[in-house]
Amino acid sequence: MAERSRSLFVWDNGSPMRFYVRPGLAKLRLAPLVLAGGGRLCRVQEPGAVLLAQPGEAAPGGAVSTEYVTECVQRNERLPLEPFRLPATPPRVAAAAPRGRLAFSEAEDAALVRAVRGRGEARARGRALWQELERAALTRHSWQAMRERYLRHLRPARRAGLFEAANREFETLESRSGASEVSGDLPTKERISPGETASGLKTVLQDSAGPDTRLQMEERPRSTCSPSSVVGDAVKTMQCLMEKSGMDLLTVTQAFLKNSGEAEATLHFLQTGRRRDGYPVWSREDDLELQKDDECARNKLIAKFGAENVAKRVAFRKS
Repeated sequence: MAERSRSLFVWDNGSPMRFYVRPGLAKLRLAPLVLAGGGRLCRVQEPGAVLLAQPGEAAPGGAVSTEYVTECVQRNERLPLEPFRLPATPPRVAAAAPRGRLAFSEAEDAALVRAVRGRGEARARGRALWQELERAALTRHSWQAMRERYLRHLRPARRAGLFEAANREFETLESRSGASEVSGDLPTKERISPGETASGLKTVLQDSAGPDTRLQMEERPRSTCSPSSVVGDAVKTMQCLMEKSGMDLLTVTQAFLKNSGEAEATLHFLQTGRRRDGYPVWSREDDLELQKDDECARNKLIAKFGAENVAKRVAFRKS
């Protein structure tokens, strides 16, 4: 078999092809292929970037099927885009909605929080950010609805520390479909600049991971390790996982938690969407069952994850 080209997704002028695909299973599956072929993934839809959508998915005119990436990889050559263009989805006709306007899903809420985090809170009150997200079809809602949702509901909850606790799992959409992911804006690589301090990254880790992660980071300095060494190790681990997987900090942190802090297992999960040993990753519901003093619940978890993984999870939560 011929070695896969590392310039598979590079234009003739040497510039990388840029792609945008909505957060979800498709992005998890395609990200390693695009990055390995020299391409780039955009956090939002940018001018000149190729908008990827799954066949049958509602997509604006000009979108390209996700099969373009897999077909290029299979043939080991950059194919023309036009044969893979998807037909534009006709405008939706407003239907009667007895419960009022369209509700935001948990996955959309999570996407809004990550989008603002990536661009700075200062822009949240303006129009430009939200109009940009509307053009990128981040959610099914208008830019006005997204801004209102964030400012009135998500930002207050986030500041209170409630949103991260509710969103400790991967994207709800992905969890319900029985696979991955990494949730998150299964985003593109989010590099940490050399000038970013360890304490600054610790704050980001604490803010993005939820109460369990904060608890672990607060308690570990009591051990024989110094606080600086614990934070330094966390920084190195997260940086390594982000570089190797091409994912952002929030996605990597969530995957790290779901894989009980095992770096190798986390990397395999980020790259493939599943665990190497064939077992599922831990969900919030599983952790709640684990906390019960109930032999029946424990036996169900052992049947689901295996005795060794249950023991590792118990140790991880106590660490």
